[in-house]
Amino acid sequence: MVARRRTGTGDHRGTPVEALPHRTLYGYESGPDAPIRAMERALARIGDAVTLVLVEGPSDQIALETAAAVRGRDLEAERIVIVPIGGAHAIGRFLTGLGPPGARVRLAGLCDLCEEEIFRRALVANRVGSPRTRADMEHLGFYVCVDDLEDELIRAVGSAEIEALFDSHGDLRAFRSLQRQPEWRGREPEAQIRRFLGSGARRKLRYARLLVEAAIARDRLPRPLDALLAAL
Repeated sequence: MVARRRTGTGDHRGTPVEALPHRTLYGYESGPDAPIRAMERALARIGDAVTLVLVEGPSDQIALETAAAVRGRDLEAERIVIVPIGGAHAIGRFLTGLGPPGARVRLAGLCDLCEEEIFRRALVANRVGSPRTRADMEHLGFYVCVDDLEDELIRAVGSAEIEALFDSHGDLRAFRSLQRQPEWRGREPEAQIRRFLGSGARRKLRYARLLVEAAIARDRLPRPLDALLAAL
């Protein structure tokens, strides 16, 4: 987990991530089947866990683990496992597989705004609780990003600072190329950034870490991440 490694380091040879702009963070899965393999790796660690934090995918896992590491948390020592469940629609099946409520570890989670109702129904159906409002969800340890975690981080860091990150990590030229494309020319910078981050799985994973670090450096960690960490 990120908490076991120094924040800002790259692969096992000690090469800084910043010097490897086109490589995925060491220790995380990449490729077309990355979500499945990331979930399997997390599930292999839950036997001794006291808390499972359910997130939709690997980028959410990286963001949360990075935030914990920068804040000085050792999630492994605290027996907290972040589980990318492979999309919001998998939460019902995942909770059912955990067994009766009394036999479960403590649960928490993070989801996108458009998936809030899916999470809420699954929590009710699996007797985790009876949340009716977002405040009820948070009382159970489940937090909602608006519209999603990428949007939260883009707003927190700001487009100018993100472009500076692109520049320092060798991605500004590619971003400028996207901005010149007819369908993206003249669009809001935030929309362009969102599209750019989502245009490659490796890029999305790398910037999950980089944007969280930038947000914390500016004391602007998005509330859903901040509140979830505080609740763990």
